Amino acid sequence: MSQDVWILAEHFQGRLNDITLELVGKGRELAQAKQGKVAVVLLGSNVNGLMSELAGADVVFVANRPEFREFTPEAYGAALEAVLKDAHPWVVLMGSTSVGLDLLSLLSARTGKPCLDSCTRLDIRDGRLFATSQIYGGKLFAEVALSDTTTLVAVVPGSFPKPENAAAGRPEFQEIALAALPEPRTKFRKLIEPPPGDVDITKVPVLVAVGRGIQNADNLSMAEELAEALGGTVCASRPVIDQGWLPLTRQVGKSGMTVKPKLYLAFGISGAPEHWEGMKNSELIVAVNTDPKAPIFAGAHYGAAVDALELLPLLTEEVRKANLKKAS
Repeated sequence: MSQDVWILAEHFQGRLNDITLELVGKGRELAQAKQGKVAVVLLGSNVNGLMSELAGADVVFVANRPEFREFTPEAYGAALEAVLKDAHPWVVLMGSTSVGLDLLSLLSARTGKPCLDSCTRLDIRDGRLFATSQIYGGKLFAEVALSDTTTLVAVVPGSFPKPENAAAGRPEFQEIALAALPEPRTKFRKLIEPPPGDVDITKVPVLVAVGRGIQNADNLSMAEELAEALGGTVCASRPVIDQGWLPLTRQVGKSGMTVKPKLYLAFGISGAPEHWEGMKNSELIVAVNTDPKAPIFAGAHYGAAVDALELLPLLTEEVRKANLKKAS
């Protein structure tokens, strides 16, 4: 077995997903500790434009084929199985995403290699790789020492930072030689996109998040007024989305979006692990909840145990005053 770290690249509509760059950064750290190399497997159609973003890798295995225009687990699984057939990397990293979770157990069953899901941490101690995974929806964390054989690991997005500076090197590119793939039983039909005009909350620097404490849909206007004053937008935890008060595109959490704004204001959100996973890497987290023992206070930078509905209009008023002073 080599000491190399392999990474499955994820991309969508011509752009690499953040999880890929996060894994390249972590993969580089792990490989350097073992004098190994970093290899990225890039599957797709017309993906040449993505190669320049993978400068942190030593090798990029590329398959440019029509079968990979859209992701299907059978096509991607067959390609990865073929690439891994005669290779024995130390560890194979992929995202704990819809793509990675479709492939993880499939590849493990086909190749006989052990797999680990929902990983949030990877550490080398005494030459061995230890992985920490969340279980029971993030309520518990389990640490395991990986075996000496190639292990497939799915990493929760946002667990590792993206490299701040792009690597200057140029990786070696190798075409993946594949035989004709079997006709897949799963076929891509169409992409259903969010309603036009809605905000992409992953790109907004200020988010005003609301949870059960908002009580009813009519009170959303208070959060929207604060968000407007701050130059941000409103998002929510799953209970608010399930009520239909905001569209699914505004949901933050394990079953929604992962966000990293400069400021995350949480009003009436208890801080369940599922929600925390989606916003824990925000630069500044301010939590407001009437329950002083709410879990969200354990990770927030600042907190106030007050009624969110009382604080929202007062805070909006103060922000507007501050904006007026700046304008004058």
